[in-house]
Amino acid sequence: MSTVHCFEPVVDANCRVLILGSIPGNESLRKRQYYGHAQNAFWRLISTLLNEPYEQDYAVRLAMLLRHRIALWDVIKSCDRETSMDARIKNADANDFHSFFQKYDAIKHVFFNGQKAYAIFARHVGFDFEGRIFTRLGSTSPAHAVPFEKRIEDWMRITAALNE
Repeated sequence: MSTVHCFEPVVDANCRVLILGSIPGNESLRKRQYYGHAQNAFWRLISTLLNEPYEQDYAVRLAMLLRHRIALWDVIKSCDRETSMDARIKNADANDFHSFFQKYDAIKHVFFNGQKAYAIFARHVGFDFEGRIFTRLGSTSPAHAVPFEKRIEDWMRITAALNE
């Protein structure tokens, strides 16, 4: 079992929406990219929702998020894990969301990419942040066999939040 650490957040002062995963999987850590596994639907899904072309270049993907006022981070700062599976996470230590939300106070909508991110946030952080709306979305992980169209329906709540 090894200790895994999250990446730095992708965020700026203009962000209105935050998408939280649990912690990067092994392929993402190897590539040093959020949602780096080729079978993860995250980037394809976000590109579709934002009506943007799907880009291979990671820096272009990150710029797309910020241009649309979307921040990206993980709930877990560090944990012990044997494989990439969220079910294998042990000794999770959450990121400091109190400081994060003070610094980025324009973020009003927080979306969780899957049940594990939501559950760990609930257990280690809590939802006592005035003026913020928290929503759990279905996971984009390839471990969850959900048709792309069904994921789009679920994740459209992000575009609704951006249009408020």
